[in-house]
Amino acid sequence: MQRKEYTKKRAVRDASKLRVGVVVSRFNEDITDLMLTGALETLHKWGVKEANTHIVRVPGAFEIPLACLKLIKRQKLDAVITIGCIIKGETEHDRYLATAVSGGLMRLSLDHALPISFGVITTNNLAQAKARSQGKTNKGIEAANAALDMALL
Repeated sequence: MQRKEYTKKRAVRDASKLRVGVVVSRFNEDITDLMLTGALETLHKWGVKEANTHIVRVPGAFEIPLACLKLIKRQKLDAVITIGCIIKGETEHDRYLATAVSGGLMRLSLDHALPISFGVITTNNLAQAKARSQGKTNKGIEAANAALDMALL
């Protein structure tokens, strides 16, 4: 009997029937808008219909989990993509924020048995954030790919 492997390299598949939510932070909008563009281009490449894409903008990263919950309750979704940018400052605030957001998203994902990809970047400075929001290193693209992979698993 042949064993089916689920860890093969990702390939673009037909996601045309999926309904996808995208929750994006307005804080550090110059970074998150680039990530959102990458995520939306990825959804298009996989065949996700624009009418089946629900985008919600929130003030900052801390608000992402609650917006995900509200979106999950209002829409019948197959996956959610989160996009945010937390840049280290002079205090430990970034760590507390990232911990709260990641924990909240994991809990939602498990409680609702729904893929919620973590596209919230945490960087030491603006230059690192810019590098992670453009071209082949755009983490919005990675978050979209992860969400679609998991929704089609």
